[in-house]
Amino acid sequence: MNNLHDLHELDNEDAKPEREAATKRSTWVSVAVNIGLTISQVAAGLISGSQGLIADGVHSLSDLVADFVVLLAVHHSQKAPDDDHHYGHQRYENAASLVLGALLLAVGLGMIGSAVHKLEAPESIPKVHIVALWVALGALVVKEVLFRYMLHVAEKVRSSMLVANAWHARSDAASSLVVAIGIGGNLMGFGLLDPIAALIVGFMVARMGWEFGWDALHDLTDRAATEEQVAGIAADILATPGVLGMHELKTRKTGDMILADVHLEIDGSLTVAQGHDIARQAKLRVMANHPVLYLMTHVDPVSRTAPEPILP
Repeated sequence: MNNLHDLHELDNEDAKPEREAATKRSTWVSVAVNIGLTISQVAAGLISGSQGLIADGVHSLSDLVADFVVLLAVHHSQKAPDDDHHYGHQRYENAASLVLGALLLAVGLGMIGSAVHKLEAPESIPKVHIVALWVALGALVVKEVLFRYMLHVAEKVRSSMLVANAWHARSDAASSLVVAIGIGGNLMGFGLLDPIAALIVGFMVARMGWEFGWDALHDLTDRAATEEQVAGIAADILATPGVLGMHELKTRKTGDMILADVHLEIDGSLTVAQGHDIARQAKLRVMANHPVLYLMTHVDPVSRTAPEPILP
């Protein structure tokens, strides 16, 4: 069982540099793409008179800011435990997701306000130039490709923060589609469609920001692991030789990892050393098979004639 723990530790150590490198690489790709999109969309929007395209460019700018938030979080979350953070710095990822959510919400509300202002004065809506449509369609393709690439990396390294950033890119792709439709309608003589497209994009961005922020807030306030994760942890604990039962299994998220506590029911006739060894084996088994950063165990002595093991 010691070998199992040593293997788990080696796997974790090997995975950390790879995870950090993949995260940084995908984020820097996103930075480069979003710089190009922001400049091209805002410039084309100003030249062509498309509010929707300008709104989409601002959305790309928010992606750029979000990318730097992710890079900052990755840098800090990989730091080892210290005197002030005994469990490490993984929650920097949760904090970064909360910032991303707040950023998206603010950008979305700003877009909504600007679009409503335009709709209140329809006579001020200009007819856009055809170049706006080509830029919007090009941005749509680029953003969809970026989303698929970032999501692939996020799932490979199992990072909820990168998943959030990838879906941020997908929201950009969806917004570009809406903007392209609005620009197309404007070119066909339906001038209101351009600010309506900007309004829809604003709602999409604000909703996504709220969802990401709310989700991150729950993780920062000690939300438990999923039911499937808890069930898997419980099954491995009960499968440990010497564990007769368990109760009070509690979990909480820290970044993409889990901190857990459990009371183990162990034969009371065993020595303290034997009970300690069984508890240690249960801890190592769980940490080897699940994204558990640490499992705190408490041994409760019971008689072998005790009732069936108690599930959490």
